[in-house]
Amino acid sequence: QVQLVESGGGLVQTGESLRLSCAASGRSISGLTMAWFRQYLGNEREIVAAIGWSGGTTYYLDSVKGRFTISRDNGESTAYLQMNSLKPEDTAVYYCAAGRFFKTPSRTSDYVYWGQGTQVTVSS
Repeated sequence: QVQLVESGGGLVQTGESLRLSCAASGRSISGLTMAWFRQYLGNEREIVAAIGWSGGTTYYLDSVKGRFTISRDNGESTAYLQMNSLKPEDTAVYYCAAGRFFKTPSRTSDYVYWGQGTQVTVSS
């Protein structure tokens, strides 16, 4: 079992940055694909970014390419999402997820472990 805890969300203005962290416990995240999803109100949960177990393979939602960067530290069992140039449309609850395979595009069903989410609000 893997427990995931997100942190780093908050309220920022358009153009500002946030760095989300996802701390894993229970077992190492080595060998697992890590991803960030987001969900705004009643919308479907969508994948924002994913990173393969070695960090060499990444995937980004088109609307965040060039602004967001996903990374991981397997030794610290932590994944990160650096979010720059934030826009109001990035407002959502952001969830960290871990899965056994790297797939593109990824779906929620591809991930086994989930965090509780952290709120990101971008004001205009």
